[in-house]
Amino acid sequence: MPIQNIHRVQLMTPDTEIIAYFETPRDPLPLNYIAKGVAGVETIIAAINPRATEEVIRGILRAAKKTKSVVIFELALSEMSLSGGYTGYTPKKFADRCKSAAEKEKWFAYSLHADHLTLKKGTDEEMANLMLEIKARIETGFTGFAIDTSFLFNREEQTVKGQLSEILSKGLILFAFIRELMGEKPYGIEGEVGEIGIADFTSVEEAVHYVSTLIKSDVFIDYLAIANGSTHGVSVDAEGKVVPQLGINVQRTVEIVEEFKKMGVETRIAQHGITGTPVDVIASTFPHGSIAKGNIGTFWQRLVQDVLEKHEPELFTKIRSWVLEKYGKPDVDEHKTFAKNSKYAWKEFFDEVETINEGSKQTIISQAEIDMNDFIKALKMENTADLCFKYMVENFLTNTY
Repeated sequence: MPIQNIHRVQLMTPDTEIIAYFETPRDPLPLNYIAKGVAGVETIIAAINPRATEEVIRGILRAAKKTKSVVIFELALSEMSLSGGYTGYTPKKFADRCKSAAEKEKWFAYSLHADHLTLKKGTDEEMANLMLEIKARIETGFTGFAIDTSFLFNREEQTVKGQLSEILSKGLILFAFIRELMGEKPYGIEGEVGEIGIADFTSVEEAVHYVSTLIKSDVFIDYLAIANGSTHGVSVDAEGKVVPQLGINVQRTVEIVEEFKKMGVETRIAQHGITGTPVDVIASTFPHGSIAKGNIGTFWQRLVQDVLEKHEPELFTKIRSWVLEKYGKPDVDEHKTFAKNSKYAWKEFFDEVETINEGSKQTIISQAEIDMNDFIKALKMENTADLCFKYMVENFLTNTY
């Protein structure tokens, strides 16, 4: 679908109808409706990890509404679990928080995604626990699921088939489990073939084998996460300033997607770990459309920390002191220790962050809106709600969720 179709949607469907649809309280948008709605368009949908406060979510939704954009909200298993993860969020608490923000901003064009449903060892006990976590997410209304079995890559094997054998066998069990529990409900899925942050880039052969094997079992993933040079979190210098991340292998990413296109496969890349990538680099060098989902997490954490440092200095000092005392090492710079480990403070200080003054909360909302506008422009997300609505109307899907 050519990108100019964004403008055709506006002519065929009145803006008022589209806005009214997404202003009306409703369940989270199925992730596959987003993927299919923007298929063929040069856009990257932001997948936001708002582990900090509801105000971050509100600012993001406010920007999305003004630009008629869809957005994905997600948390990983390590962050959000039945026991609270390291953020203090259970699946229900996170779902309720996103819903509360949407009600306040009157914008329900968002998907609720379970990121990094991870197996690290693949034991029966780990599988059973992960299935309980998946079940909890389904029961609370999540509409997207990312199965991450990439840790099971077998480096002792010489062939791609052997290396990916357990990644695929365990992954297929989990995808089938989701299908069984979701039944007729629409949802989207993401797979991960290359562990994020490793030095070895995912090869075209690995990506093709992974996706092709899933297809043989009637599993059609919307997004594929690959190892292409990105890392989670950010790196900082001795002054605490973010070191720009410029190592994402765009060429390999495009090569993989071009092979998918030759195969007639609609799967596109989920680009993890772009917090450290400058916005102008995202706008100018990322292959929009080939990368169709862009994960932005630590950025919003740092936004809230900056607001706390300026407007809630006593609380910020408590948080920083706790992190340095718990994770500090004599031979590691304090700025680097805080940047790497401050994510663990959210659960510890959850209630205190919730009770910051109203002025600080409004500052977070305003700054999140400003920053989200920059991402929307760089990712070319404007009017993507139009595209998703058009897809749903054409396929009689507006009343399916």
